[in-house]
Amino acid sequence: MTSANGSSSNTEKTLEAMKSFSETYAKRTDTYFCIDPSVTAVVIEGLARHKDELGSPLCPCRHYEDKEAEVKAAYWNCPCVPMRERKECHCMLFITPDNDFAGDKQDITMEEIIKVRESLAG
Repeated sequence: MTSANGSSSNTEKTLEAMKSFSETYAKRTDTYFCIDPSVTAVVIEGLARHKDELGSPLCPCRHYEDKEAEVKAAYWNCPCVPMRERKECHCMLFITPDNDFAGDKQDITMEEIIKVRESLAG
């Protein structure tokens, strides 16, 4: 039971870390979160899950034959190479202001993320 609590706690810490990273990176790159906050919440959750499972925030919006190999290659670790080089985020986590899907926020609350998680759980 202790390890389950520790694991849950670690997952929440990772989620908070990925939230903080996303907010900081959006502000640093002058990009914005999607106008639909559920997109932002789901992507941040996916990054946190990959960080816990794989040790790196591998892009959760792509299919991989071998996730461990992709982590080592680092191309799709967030922020991925297309984002760093051209501000192209496949996940729509970091959106340039000229994009129709860009909102006006560079932050999201843990409450919003948890609300989306709960709504998807059924």
